[in-house]
Amino acid sequence: MFLDHPAITATNSDVEPDRIERLERVYGYAMALADSAGKVHFVDKLTQLHDHKGTLIVFWNEVPDEAERRYFARAWASKVGDGTENVEHEC
Repeated sequence: MFLDHPAITATNSDVEPDRIERLERVYGYAMALADSAGKVHFVDKLTQLHDHKGTLIVFWNEVPDEAERRYFARAWASKVGDGTENVEHEC
């Protein structure tokens, strides 16, 4: 079992706890896409997911490839996410 998951944070999460729940769903969605693609080291590259006023910011400790970036774009644009394409990546 993998226990070193990325930090999940959100602006105003103290008054809007649903933001954290949404990030957890998005994380699960992206992880499922990576797993189905055989990207076994995907989770090792992540350090943090942050929701800043409706923009998903994904923090990486290694530069992600284009497919890995798309996992989060797809998850964030879905009904479990924000429904938008507002995703940024930071290394």
